[in-house]
Amino acid sequence: MMRTEGFRRLCLAVLRILAVAAAYYAGGRIGLLQQVAVDGAVVTPLWPPTGIALACLLWLGLRVWPGIALGACLVIQSLGSLEPVGLGIVAGNTLAPVCAFLLLRRVGFRCGLGRLRDAVALVFLGGMVPMLISATAGAGLLLATGSMPHSGFWTTWWTWWAGDAMGVLVVTPLLLVLSRARLPEDTYRWGEAVALAVTAVPVTVLATRSGMAVLFLVFPVLIWAALRFQLAGSAPCMLLVSVLANAAAIARVGPFADLSLTQGMVNLQALNGSAALTSLLLSALVTEHLDIRMRIEQACQDLAEVVDRLTSARTAPRWPSSENPPHRRDFDTR
Repeated sequence: MMRTEGFRRLCLAVLRILAVAAAYYAGGRIGLLQQVAVDGAVVTPLWPPTGIALACLLWLGLRVWPGIALGACLVIQSLGSLEPVGLGIVAGNTLAPVCAFLLLRRVGFRCGLGRLRDAVALVFLGGMVPMLISATAGAGLLLATGSMPHSGFWTTWWTWWAGDAMGVLVVTPLLLVLSRARLPEDTYRWGEAVALAVTAVPVTVLATRSGMAVLFLVFPVLIWAALRFQLAGSAPCMLLVSVLANAAAIARVGPFADLSLTQGMVNLQALNGSAALTSLLLSALVTEHLDIRMRIEQACQDLAEVVDRLTSARTAPRWPSSENPPHRRDFDTR
């Protein structure tokens, strides 16, 4: 019996690792659809596998890290032979989300992102700081092996770091919210959700494809989604903005038409970062405010019930007991 239980747990652990590897590889293939070649290095402005890896670690724990390494190996293998520099890149891409997970666990991160501190922790401890590891390892190894000239180091490093960080800020919240999303029951909410979707698509296309400098048009949509639907609405809108903006920057159309590759990447990541911060922080702030209000309303309701019980107890008539009748004094009338 003990051997059967141990074998079952081993098979379950292996299946989880393989599932994480498959998800990482699928995300990598999708991310490579928007790749940029910088002095011989292939980088992406948005690298979904990093966000997928961190979400899997938050769901399943640290034991699935071999799946991240295996998925990274498969992605690099699909680009060419897995040389020693590729193994170093795999190590960096594995270590970065693992460090992000450990930092988030250290500060008591909650996957629901219902507190402002959770959103801030995901931005800095989950995205910006740990992704320095993968960007430095990747760009440094390419430079050390002569695969990239010195002139392209900082552009490659910046794009690599920003792509990994945006993978966390865009993909991880979306996966976390999808795992606990619930369909709205109110017809009005359905109508507003449809109106948001119908508005977000053309506005984002116009902002990212128009020759005019109207990228700021995406922010009213993100604010609307965050205020009314919190992370369940702002996360998909953020993904839409990031994907369409990346495509416009790579194709050098719209507001990115007259910019060099470096200028386009800087403007793109500035837009993506600002949009992600707006979506995450505002959604978490609204969610936290609503949660506090619900707690206050519940406390007021409980207090009102206590007051009603006390008032009823005071106003209830007190009849003398039949077993203990009141004593009567006998007065001498003589």
